[in-house]
Amino acid sequence: MKKGILATKLGMTQIFSEDGSLVPVTVLQAGPCVVTQIKTVDNDGYSAVQVGFVDKKERIVNKDKTGKKEIIHRHGVNKAMKGHFDKAGVSCKRYVREFKFENAGEYTLGSEIKADIFAVGDKIDASAISKGKGFQGAIKRHGQHRGPMAHGSKFHRHQGSNGACSSPSRVFKGKGMPGHMGCVKVTVQNLEVVRVDAEKNLLLVKGAVPGSKKALVTIKETVKTVAN
Repeated sequence: MKKGILATKLGMTQIFSEDGSLVPVTVLQAGPCVVTQIKTVDNDGYSAVQVGFVDKKERIVNKDKTGKKEIIHRHGVNKAMKGHFDKAGVSCKRYVREFKFENAGEYTLGSEIKADIFAVGDKIDASAISKGKGFQGAIKRHGQHRGPMAHGSKFHRHQGSNGACSSPSRVFKGKGMPGHMGCVKVTVQNLEVVRVDAEKNLLLVKGAVPGSKKALVTIKETVKTVAN
């Protein structure tokens, strides 16, 4: 059965392996998630499992003495999403994501998915929104080289020549230019699970995982295996 779970990034630390070597790891709060919907080819055109993660309050609307509406928990779950969760028999969730699995029928609606679905040594792919770096130059954004730093030079951290003047008289698409850096979806493949804490639903993954602390991380079985 294919596996997938939602997690929150807690940070990085280091542990010692059995042979005494120091291993840098990322600590992830993986689950518990609940299955909120099972999509099939007959009903939806594709096979997938929809899961929810982290409880969220319901949006409550009351009326005061004057008859005006008063909203409590303004950022809570609306009626449409609450009906969706009630149909699955689960509490309201903050994050809802889908995993396209061919074996979606093997999951049960309302069942829990915890960190113990993964074992030590499993290979996973981790996806998250990377840290936003703001507006950056071509050197930091694309790793380009700088010019001479002498006083007479007027070319220090510029991105270099943008395009020829006569032919083709334009700047090609894809030219490395200054601009917004980061805050995009990044997937790191073939990460190794080095420790699983089933009681606390923690996964310790070797190496770095994209995203800042408290970021939502999507974890799946790796789609490819790289030989060590």
